[in-house]
Amino acid sequence: MTAPPASRELHIQGEVTNAYREVLTVDAMSLVADLVRKFAPERRDLLANRQRRQQAFDAGALPDFLEETKDIRNSDWQIRGIPEDLLDRRVEITGPVERKMVINALNADVKVFMADFEDSLSPTWDAVVQGQINLRDAVNRNIDYIDPNSGKHYQLSDDPAVLICRVRGLHLDEKHVLFQGEAIPGALFDFALYFLNNYRQLLNSGSGPYFYIPKLQSHHEAAWWSRIFSYVEDRYCLERGTIKATLLIETLPAVFEMNEILYAMKDHIVALNCGRWDYIFSYIKTLKNHSDRVLPDRQQVGMAQPFLNAYSRLLIRTCHRRGAMAMGGMAAFIPSKDAEQNEAVLEKVRQDKEREANNGHDGTWIAHPGLAATAQGIFSRVLGQRKNQLDISREEDAEITADDLLQPCEGTRTEAGMRLNIRIAVQYIEAWISGNGCVPIYGLMEDAATAEICRTSIWQWIRHGKALDSGEVVTPELFTRLLSEEMLVLAEELGDIKYRQGRFEEAAALMEKITLDEQLVEFLTLPGYRRLN
Repeated sequence: MTAPPASRELHIQGEVTNAYREVLTVDAMSLVADLVRKFAPERRDLLANRQRRQQAFDAGALPDFLEETKDIRNSDWQIRGIPEDLLDRRVEITGPVERKMVINALNADVKVFMADFEDSLSPTWDAVVQGQINLRDAVNRNIDYIDPNSGKHYQLSDDPAVLICRVRGLHLDEKHVLFQGEAIPGALFDFALYFLNNYRQLLNSGSGPYFYIPKLQSHHEAAWWSRIFSYVEDRYCLERGTIKATLLIETLPAVFEMNEILYAMKDHIVALNCGRWDYIFSYIKTLKNHSDRVLPDRQQVGMAQPFLNAYSRLLIRTCHRRGAMAMGGMAAFIPSKDAEQNEAVLEKVRQDKEREANNGHDGTWIAHPGLAATAQGIFSRVLGQRKNQLDISREEDAEITADDLLQPCEGTRTEAGMRLNIRIAVQYIEAWISGNGCVPIYGLMEDAATAEICRTSIWQWIRHGKALDSGEVVTPELFTRLLSEEMLVLAEELGDIKYRQGRFEEAAALMEKITLDEQLVEFLTLPGYRRLN
């Protein structure tokens, strides 16, 4: 069908059904066009700045606190404030914007649902637009779903979680919408549609247009978002600070600019979040040329590692000093149907959440409703009658230095770990290019961030000729051999029919290409997106 007219400069290439037209309205597309016209050029500059900065790290420089912004770090100021319905965020569930999962997440025993257009979504045109429809229906409390296989009816409870929308990262385009012939930034498309289709209903119901912003690398990028929010507030005659955001600190450069990021967004920011999996991926990517900071097996890189522990404590200290909340990271575990295995899963979740709660985090993330009670119990016990831990300053802590945040990670590299990385990465890539961005694999809910760790670890081991604990050096030839062998393992694990009907050979070819490439591919979702409809 014909796309809604919005601007002679804007063209929708994707299919526009009658249902899609309900969210791709003239007003919504007019806002998209306006935001792209005003803010996309600067987005290109910000991405170019990332490249220039990375070139310095590749040449031997290390990330550090900025000299030119020390006045912001050393002076006293606070963020504008936190809305009432965001003061208690002790447990948040994350998940894609698929209809049944939206209902289940909003009904879970959690305070917040982060509806994700980023790491846990494979952004096909249908998934993106249908996701906007699902969120609109959730905001209007008229969402339901009947499973075509079981006939089970899903509907929203009377007291759903607070909804926060996570938009795509700055690096991702929306290729189905062109502005002056070029693909537009996916983040602006996600933001504009969710805001325009929902802000009135959200404000009328006592909530607001809330967003999670991922993968920022500098306070300049935060300032870009703040200007967008202010522009939209002015355009729709809303008070400054109506739009609220939580930023994920999930890149290594950003952890050195948390004060500056909070300052740049002080009208709109309410919290920072420890996006731990992407942070580990960013540690690898940022320091990819530094042979003394190569990570061991993924399973050994937990939050007890000094560089991750320092990151968590500095985030809490920085946020609470400025009146912002400090959210913990995601437990990627999935409950098991086997009682003994399930108890082991819950014990790992308990240890992780107790560390976060005792450190002073205000809340935490889970990826599955079955973990809600465990996380809720731990945070509720630590919080007591409080809604959060903004009173925990951590001012008594020793100063956290750049060396603490960059400390090399102890551990071993094993053939078993390398084989597991290959199997996880190939299965995730296969799912992603098939349109599924959130996949249970070997007891963990894998998303783009965890798959990135798997494939970049191997790239870095090859790059620096690191040896496994057996003494064997990781070479392109070793990787190619193990990849071939692990494809046979996958075929056996998955069964012949599932393997043949999937796109596993295509995924393996992509995995091989990006792992053996001389230059580290910045995000696997960039070549992956070219394969999506």
